[in-house]
Amino acid sequence: MRGTSLASLHAAQDRLEPVLAAAGEQAHTIGDQLFAVVDALDASGALRRSLADPSRPAQDKADLARSLLVKAFDPRTVEIVEGLARARWSSERDLADAVDTLGITAYLASAQARGVLEAVESELFRITRELVGQREVRQALSDSSTDPARRIKLVDDILVGKADPVTIAICRRATGIPRGERFVPALVRVGGIAAARRNRIVASVTSGTELSQAQLDRLAALLESAYGSAVQIDLTVNPEVVGGLRIQIGSDVVDSTVLTRLADARRRLAG
Repeated sequence: MRGTSLASLHAAQDRLEPVLAAAGEQAHTIGDQLFAVVDALDASGALRRSLADPSRPAQDKADLARSLLVKAFDPRTVEIVEGLARARWSSERDLADAVDTLGITAYLASAQARGVLEAVESELFRITRELVGQREVRQALSDSSTDPARRIKLVDDILVGKADPVTIAICRRATGIPRGERFVPALVRVGGIAAARRNRIVASVTSGTELSQAQLDRLAALLESAYGSAVQIDLTVNPEVVGGLRIQIGSDVVDSTVLTRLADARRRLAG
C-alpha cells in the first residue's frame, strides 16, 4: 500500500488510537467486528467497489457503511468504518487491507490494555521461530486446500493453554482466513505492528549459531545507531546458514552469510 491509500490508512490509525485507548480491553470486540467487515469486503466485489469508488461522494459511501452496520455493530466500529468509507483509496483491495490492519491494531491494543503486548509479540516470534524446522506443520497451517476448521484446530492444539488469547486469536485468523498470505509471514507482519506500538522497530536476524547476549547487545546498538530508533532483535537460528548474518528491517536486507556469498559466486561463474 502506498500513496493515497497509505495516507488514508495513517489518518484512520490516528483517529482509531483514542477510540482504542478509551475501549481498553474491549478493543478486542472492535477488532472482531472490523475483521467481520474485512470478510464482507473480501466476499463482495460490489461492496468493495461501492465503498472505494473515488467518483462517489464521500458522505454517500459513509451513509452506505452506516446503513449496513448500525443495527448489529458497536457504534465505535460503525464510526471507524464510516471514516474509512469517506477516505480515498488507490484500489478496492487497499480498503479491505486497511480494515484488516485496523483489526490487528485493535487486537494488539486490547493486549496492551492488559499489559501483555510485549508478551504477545514474543509469543508470535517464538511461534515463527519454532516453525522454522517444522516444514510439514508450516505447510499444513498455510494449506488453503484443506478445511479451515482443521487448520484452526491445529492452532488450538498447539497454543491453547500455552499462549495469550490475543496471540491465539491472531494465529486462528492467520490460518483460517489467510487472505492470500502464508501463516508465518502473516505472524511476522503482526509482530512488526506490535513492535511499532511499543515504539520499536524489528530486526529479523538469521544466524547459523546462537548469539550470546553480549553479541545481541552490540548488534542492537549498531542498528539503533543506524536507524535512530530502539530496535528489537528477533533471532532465528538456522543450521543451514554456514556463517555470517542475515538482517532484515522492513524492506532493508543485509545478507553476509557464507551461503549467500557462495550462491553469488556460483551465479557469477555461471554467467
